[in-house]
Formats: sequence, C-alpha cells, structure tokens
Amino acid sequence: MVSKEKMRLDVKWATRQRLQYIEIMAYYTGVITRSDVAKAFGMSDAAATKDLKLYGDLAPDNLIYKHNVFGFVPGEGFREVFADLTPANVLPLIAANLAAAGGPYENEPIYGVTVDTLPTPNRFPDKAVLAQILRAIKSRSKLEAVYYSLTDREQHDPRILEPHSLVNTGLRWHVRAYNEETYDFRDFVLSRFVEARKLDAAAESSAQYDDDWTEMVTLQLTPHPKLDTQKRMSLMIDYRGENDLIELTVRRALIAYVLQRLAVDTTQDHSLNPNAYQLALRNRDEIEPFAGWAFHS
Repeated sequence: MVSKEKMRLDVKWATRQRLQYIEIMAYYTGVITRSDVAKAFGMSDAAATKDLKLYGDLAPDNLIYKHNVFGFVPGEGFREVFADLTPANVLPLIAANLAAAGGPYENEPIYGVTVDTLPTPNRFPDKAVLAQILRAIKSRSKLEAVYYSLTDREQHDPRILEPHSLVNTGLRWHVRAYNEETYDFRDFVLSRFVEARKLDAAAESSAQYDDDWTEMVTLQLTPHPKLDTQKRMSLMIDYRGENDLIELTVRRALIAYVLQRLAVDTTQDHSLNPNAYQLALRNRDEIEPFAGWAFHS
C-alpha cells in the first residue's frame, strides 16, 4: 500500500501549486472554497473539487468542511504540508496576486537571466499573528491586537482595530485600519504586532469610509533644479517624463511613502543635496497636508 508521505512526494509540480494555494488560502484567510480554487487556476468546479479531495487525502484533518461558509476551514492541528507559510514567502505572493510560488527549477533561472535583490531586514510578524490580521480583513471583522508604536502611548494594552487593506512600501508592510481608540484610519507596521485575534464582531468601518485611501492625487515631480542639464535630461529618460515633468497617481494615504522611497526633495527652497535627492516636488502646497511627516522644513 502506498503511504501518504510517498503520495505527497509523488505529486506533480502543477498539482502541487494548487495544493499550495489551498493551504495558503485556508491558513491565512481562514477558509478555502471550491470556487476559490477554480477562479485562481481557471479550472472547472469539478476539477477544483478533485484537488480539494486530494488535499484532504494527503493532509487528513488539516481542513474541516463548514456548511455555513460552503468551504473548508483549518483544523485545530493544522500544519503546513505543501506550502511555505512564512510571512516572508506569503506576503510577496499576495502583493503580486500570485496563487503559488516555487517550481522544479531550484536555483537555475528559467529565462537564462540571473536576478538578485537587495537584502532587507526581516520585518515580518509571526505567521499566526499575520493570519489573524488577514482573516479579519477577509471577513471584515474587528481585530484585537497588541501593537508596539514608536509614537503612541507607552502602555501596550490590547487595542481594537478594523483593518481593511495591506500596504507594501518596498521596505516594510503596513495594515491600513480604523483605530477605535483614536477614531480615525491609520497605518500600522505589521512587524510591530506581537498579538492579534480576529473577533466575531463585524467591522463597522470599511475602505470606502477611509477618504485618504479612496482619494487619488497626482504627484508632480521634476529633476532637482540644482542638477546640471545633462543629469536632468538623464533623469527624464530614466523616469519617462516629458517637459521636465514626471507624474505619479497615488492614494493620498501613500503619498509620504512614495516621496520617501523616491528620495524627493520636499523643501521650499530645494536645499537638500541634489545628488542624494535627485527629484523635487512641484505641487508641494497641494500635497503637504496629506503627507506632513515626509516634508522637510
């Protein structure tokens, strides 16, 4: 008789991708349905049902069917079998809207092109904490969390949040949430959450009430005026700008992060070093009210 462990090892790569998705979706959002699998991989409901049955055969007790959600939820003894469930692996998949990662190529580049990325510190929460946050977002529920802020209160008692979206700044991850204590929407750095628990209570707010999230503005950037003509021309080619203007449309809530990431000189008199701050902001007066902390005096 073939063991379940050997069956797991014998699963073909294409099928393994779908089983990874089932595992990631179930653990991080709290439920996986037949329609989720069918939509993610462009397959029929019957084929999706077959994959869910296969997963159940290879990882018994990991998923439990719940009639009230018409899908499977993680069992109490859930453990990863096919997927790498670390936040460092899962969050980029969510950002790129990919169903699964990896392949049978190991370190051999399949396009014949070597690519490397800059190392960054590991700024991720524990996966169990991240799962509670994502489940609260997915189910539009309140979240009870212990969060360590750099600027807030010294006490770290649990606070009630209503999260609605994730933000990837390129350097760290945030969750955008309504804070019941301060009666406003704020950004919370994911790596500063030390505890989180999705509550049964439904969130009373949503992204549509977050004006800074729903409203879009256009940043008008230009090469730093203290750069010489050749450098300014090179930057316009680099950023595909026209008439000395580079325009970026961004959510109001994300303006400061864009200015910081692009190292934009936001001073009134363009007094920062143009070799370090190669871009300047044209529409400063329009933008500053929504991104005060990113503006230099």
